[in-house]
This record gives sequence, structure tokens and C-alpha cells, in this order.
Amino acid sequence: MKEIVIAQPLGIAEEMLKSLSVNLEEKGFHLTAYDTLPKDQEDLGNRIEKADLLVIANYPLKKEALAKASSLRYICVAFTGVDHVDIGFCREKGIAVSNCAGYSTESVAELAFGMILSLYRKLSEGGIATRNGKNNAGLVGIEIKDRTIGIIGTGAIGSRVAELAKAFGAKIIGYNRSKNNPSIDYVDLNTLLKTSDIVTVHLPLAHETRHILNMEKLSLMKKDAILINTARGGVIDNEALSALLKEGKIAGAGIDVYDGEPPLPADYSLLSAPNLVLTPHVGFDTKEAMARRAVIVFDNLESYLAGNQKNVIC
Repeated sequence: MKEIVIAQPLGIAEEMLKSLSVNLEEKGFHLTAYDTLPKDQEDLGNRIEKADLLVIANYPLKKEALAKASSLRYICVAFTGVDHVDIGFCREKGIAVSNCAGYSTESVAELAFGMILSLYRKLSEGGIATRNGKNNAGLVGIEIKDRTIGIIGTGAIGSRVAELAKAFGAKIIGYNRSKNNPSIDYVDLNTLLKTSDIVTVHLPLAHETRHILNMEKLSLMKKDAILINTARGGVIDNEALSALLKEGKIAGAGIDVYDGEPPLPADYSLLSAPNLVLTPHVGFDTKEAMARRAVIVFDNLESYLAGNQKNVIC
């Protein structure tokens, strides 16, 4: 019997998992679904060693673990980015890999605006003041309307952010490798950073995008501008961002993604920086997104078995 392993939780009810897996079980596949995260790469390797087909979400999948899975021929990454998977090893061994792009477009775009609103209306500070018997002194907010929002990366999520920005009455500019959205005014990256009141990042992490926002680029931002990153941690030099926030050269930031997955080390630079809204990588994680993702996962599995290579990226 062929083995399908879901190596980490998909965030859906057991009833939905059973419903989605019926067709595959009828085709002779045995499904093993883990309800906890692996402890480390050794544990992950033990989980997947008998897998023919594997489902992994955002937990790092390194050569150490992959080398134990001698029967593995397909990985469905239940996530948009695949930079946490050793794609080089997969190519070497002929293991096909697909992702689940699109499942979290709405949830990530909405979190970006949640962070903007939290920073502009000082929601965290307001809660602290209220609980400590204080009034609204020092809590004057800012309106999004008529502000310039610069979107770095105008794929599905960046384009959805642009739609939401229009609803708020903001002016929208964008930077992207291709000018793929006719409703966005495109500019070069330096111009976007110099002129935007709000900069929001929606780029995948690749060699050319790693630390694309380094000290030099971040220093171009206006002193009263804010930065939002709900994409991938590595696109921003967070050490540089922390320094600029501490020096008051950027007004604030909302960060959901980091150089590694939370929990973060106690000495991580952003933890001591001011005017920050921090969340532990929750942008993708809504009930609706988890349900959409699970449907895509099983669609990908069945498509691969049918020879359709749906969403296969390697």
C-alpha cells in the first residue's frame, strides 16, 4: 500500500480531513496525518521515511530529513513560498514539488491592513492606556485616506492590498518586476520608498529579493512613514530596520515574518525596537484560509497522481 504522510497539522477539523481523503484511500493509499509539529529534522525524517507522497506546510524540510524518505516522489507544500524546502535536493532525486498559491490571499492582505490601522490609530497603546485608567492623551491617530501606499510586489496578494487601499481612499503606487496590474501606477523602488507614507511588502523570497530592503534602501523612507511586512522575513534586513526604528528614522512597522519561524530568540533585534506591531507569522492563518488550503492540497495530490502536474514548480 502506498503511503501519504501529512507531516504537520493542516489546521482543519478531523471530519474535513476524512472527507477530503476518501478518494485517495479508495485508490489504495494509506494516509498518516500528524497533529503536532516535528521536534526537529530527525523527527521529521522519521515521520516521512515511508512516504510516497508528502504534505508539509511551513516547517523547514531539509536534506537531513529528505534523505530518509527513499520512496518519496512528490511533495505538496501547503504554503505559498517554498524557500524552506531543499529544492536542490528534490531536483537531484527527481522529487516533484508543488505549492498551494492563492489560499491565503485574502487573509494576508487583511492582516496588512490590520497592522496599518493598529499603527495609525495606536490600538495597542490605546488598550494599555484604557486598562491603566488613562485617557486619550498622546493617542492622536492618522487617516489612511489620501495617504500614499507603496506596494512592493503586485502579485495576487499585493493586488488585493491595492483593492483594499482604494476602498480606503489611498493613492497607490507599486514596484514589481513586471507591470502586471493596470490599476497601479508603477515606479522604481527608490521612488516608491522616498514618496510612500505606507510601504507594504508582498514579495517571494528568492536570491534576488533577499534583503532587497537593506539599510541603504530603508534609509530612503520618509521619517513619518511606516513599513509592513507580511511576506517573507528575509526580504528585509531586520537588523537595519531595528536600528532605524530606534533612531526614529522610520515611524513604525508591522512585522509578521522573520528570519526564522517564531518563537524568536530573546535577543532578536526587533524585539527591542519601538513603534512595532509584531505577530508570530499568522498572516496565512484564518479558518477560511485553512479550509481553502486543505482543498488545494488534496486537489494537488489527486492531480499529481492523474499525471496533470497541477501547481508543480519543480
